[in-house]
Amino acid sequence: MALQISSTLPAQKLHLFQARRASFKRQHSTLKPTSTITPSLNYSSTSSSTTGQAKKHLANLEKLLQKQVPEPINQTVSQPVHNISNNGSLENNWGKNLLERLNSFRVWPAMKAAEEMSPRHLNRLQRLLSKTEEYSPRNHLGPRWREYHGSNDWKGLLDPLDENLRREVVRYGEFVQASYHAFHSNPAMSAAKHPLPQQVTLPDRSYRVTKSLYATSSVGLPKWVDDVAPDLGWMTQRSSWIGYVAVCEDRREIQRLGRRDIVIALRGTSTCLEWAENMRAQLVETPGEHDPTEIQPKVECGFLSLYKTAGANVPSLSQSVVQEVRRLMELYRGETLSITVTGHSLGAALALLVGDELSTCAPQVPPVAVFSFGGPRVGNKGFANQINAKNVKVLRIVNSQDVITRVPGIPMVEELNDNMPLAYAHVGTELRVDTKMSPYLKPNADVACCHDLEAYLHLVDGFIASNCPFRANAKRSLVRLLNEQGSNVKRLYTSKAHALSLSFERKGLAASGCLPSPS
Repeated sequence: MALQISSTLPAQKLHLFQARRASFKRQHSTLKPTSTITPSLNYSSTSSSTTGQAKKHLANLEKLLQKQVPEPINQTVSQPVHNISNNGSLENNWGKNLLERLNSFRVWPAMKAAEEMSPRHLNRLQRLLSKTEEYSPRNHLGPRWREYHGSNDWKGLLDPLDENLRREVVRYGEFVQASYHAFHSNPAMSAAKHPLPQQVTLPDRSYRVTKSLYATSSVGLPKWVDDVAPDLGWMTQRSSWIGYVAVCEDRREIQRLGRRDIVIALRGTSTCLEWAENMRAQLVETPGEHDPTEIQPKVECGFLSLYKTAGANVPSLSQSVVQEVRRLMELYRGETLSITVTGHSLGAALALLVGDELSTCAPQVPPVAVFSFGGPRVGNKGFANQINAKNVKVLRIVNSQDVITRVPGIPMVEELNDNMPLAYAHVGTELRVDTKMSPYLKPNADVACCHDLEAYLHLVDGFIASNCPFRANAKRSLVRLLNEQGSNVKRLYTSKAHALSLSFERKGLAASGCLPSPS
């Protein structure tokens, strides 16, 4: 909205001004009596009648400027005479004195921001900052649930991204966020006795947690480390809670999904020993019998260690997840079931190992799909071929700016020699997003932001297609993104969020809120 200040003189008195008879004298300003304007027109015959008019117009203008205007304010002060300036001094001083007189510096930052953001964008920002729970439509998936679960490798659903698939991807990502939240709320675990039940707040009330999952490292740190830093003992413990198994029990949700869904959610790296396992990048053969004529499937040593190693008082991740899935299959025998494994970072790598084993853990295993966020490479081309042969469907959500998705291994090595120690290969179908597509995140966001799970969900929620901008009707709230990655959000939006009185201090999060991923 552009404001224009009309003449301070009645239009019917314009004939009093004759340019050919204009005389120039030093005279007081009608805006600021204590100052003078030189040169100025001598219109003494009308000064008394126009002073009141000028005050009236300025009072109206000040009322308008006190309102928050999202568009740039193009203020023009017109005179009923020809422009008279001394190198522009009259026009510049007039505008400057007007702004100072009305204390418009208070709205100038908003005016500057408005040059880069339209009113519609401001309204959208306020909506995204103020809302708590709002999701893309939860449509009925019954007739097409197998397609959304990857039966056709998500062909025709990714670019452009199907709105139902977008909602499902974000929903499974929130299951992983719940695993982060549960772990950080109680990370310590005694090595002398069995762990207590872990409290998990699920983002979807139609699901119920049935099993806690633990991962154990085969390496350990010296005991003196715990003696030096006893308060950080949970960072050096060998076994840690890493995720859970949950099953859908709400009849209406089962009807909407078209089946009863079993979810295995796994968090990313959080302890020192898990980081140590991540560094063990050599490839080792997977257990079991393999066709000698095919490329031998191999996976990263550290990932396999965390998956297969049993703890002092807890079974291995492999044993726990297989036993629980078998139990649930027997419990719900005769029903249509699906198995969905989801994870972020390290959890994404372990999710592939879980999916690979579950696909053959029992006769007539339900369809198995893996939704991974920011996952690294896990194995060689032989392992990728094995996953495909077992009909395990894998959807990898990848941020182009995320370096974790490009390790371990050396790029293009697998094309040269499949037997090389670092000949890693990715598995499955890729959904690629990009930090630079978000209008809120800085294009040079740091590594932590590009790998953060909340940033991933933000990008997926706004993704339309690879050749389209961020969708204008994105549903996901920006509050958590600002809390987790405030330093990587563009200054324009952080300042606007402060103007909207948004508190950046971490508060008690809602049921679906989770702590950020430390990986």
